[in-house]
Amino acid sequence: MAGRSASGRSALAAVLWATAILACGRTELRAQVAGTTHSATAASPSVVLIAMSGLRWDDPQRAPAPHLLALAKQGTWAPKGMLPVFPAESAPNLFTIATGLYPGQHGIVADVFWDPARQARYLASERRSAAEAHWYSGTPLWSLAEKQGIRTACIGWTGCAAEIAGARPTYDVAAGDVSADRALRQVLDWLRLPPEKRPRLMTVALDEPGRQSREFGPDAPQTLAAVRRLDATIGRFQAELHATGLPVDLVIVSDRGFAKPQGEWITLAGYAPLQAFQTEGVLLYGKTERDRVQAYDQLKKATSEFIAYRLKDFPADLHMNGNPRLGDPVVVATGAYALRATAASRTEPRAVDGFNPAVVAEMKAVFIASGPDIVAGSTVEPFENVNLYGWVAHLLGLTAPKNDGNLNILSGTLRDDGGPEN
Repeated sequence: MAGRSASGRSALAAVLWATAILACGRTELRAQVAGTTHSATAASPSVVLIAMSGLRWDDPQRAPAPHLLALAKQGTWAPKGMLPVFPAESAPNLFTIATGLYPGQHGIVADVFWDPARQARYLASERRSAAEAHWYSGTPLWSLAEKQGIRTACIGWTGCAAEIAGARPTYDVAAGDVSADRALRQVLDWLRLPPEKRPRLMTVALDEPGRQSREFGPDAPQTLAAVRRLDATIGRFQAELHATGLPVDLVIVSDRGFAKPQGEWITLAGYAPLQAFQTEGVLLYGKTERDRVQAYDQLKKATSEFIAYRLKDFPADLHMNGNPRLGDPVVVATGAYALRATAASRTEPRAVDGFNPAVVAEMKAVFIASGPDIVAGSTVEPFENVNLYGWVAHLLGLTAPKNDGNLNILSGTLRDDGGPEN
């Protein structure tokens, strides 16, 4: 583009901008430049981080997904899976990947929860609720990058609709009904922007194949077909990405997997009086200590299919740090059981999530990465996704704040072995 006039560059930028809006259909595209000096050159590697909802660690082999498997062999991957944090639900894990913090620290303890302090409900799928910054703690990757002079873009990732740690993405597309194909075409549009407008970090959260898992079950033909369609989309995206000639580190993960439920719904209200409780899913919020004690005393002896804890006694290795958003008492399934507080639905569950991956292995997620900064032909043993934060920050040359991850866990996947931070 060096030979174009200033007016020519402006016209081209306008065309690209219009193309981006059209590619997003009814979604919202917002560009923001808020006093930060951004820098990029054609030679600066970008990072495209794609999270697939509910893609189980072994789905690429089961489906099969030849493009994902080929990408894994070209770069690095975790053939035995990546470990989501507890609870293995979408929003807590997406925000853990974004911040390097466990849910007890960053505050998003479930896809839906109640905040006793604010007397308010968080719903990850409701953009108005999810755009309120007070729900979130930590410094997400996009905020970290923006504050250090790197433009970012986001599609549908938990937290990116809010201004967190004093920043938000330069480009933000609401997830809405954006298909995987349209989302990845939007990424290509961003990469084709002039260097001074181009984001170097793009985070994309897709709702497939999780949507099909919930509707049909994780082992259903429809779900595996969705994995194959998604794989074909990734294959097309890779080809177009290669055609840009730009250096890009492509990282594909999932938030968690799904399991087939063992039996029918287990309703907690059948074991303890919960009429005075605020409930969200399986989370219980007692209004008085008397109510909490009474429910705990009944639930702790109810069945072997779950364990009840008082919040103050919740296992430390699940890293909730006594966060009151988890409720009290807290009930944890001992297997792939479909727990709920009350009988809110007559529909039987076909897929379940939210478990400790150490107990229900189907919760394990996918990790695949390939690009100029990634060691080719390498593998890693299962690791917690909390370690991705410092790793992505390193790929972008960012200085990361203190977090719950450790760059050393994944330094062997980096061509520079983690550099001076290792």
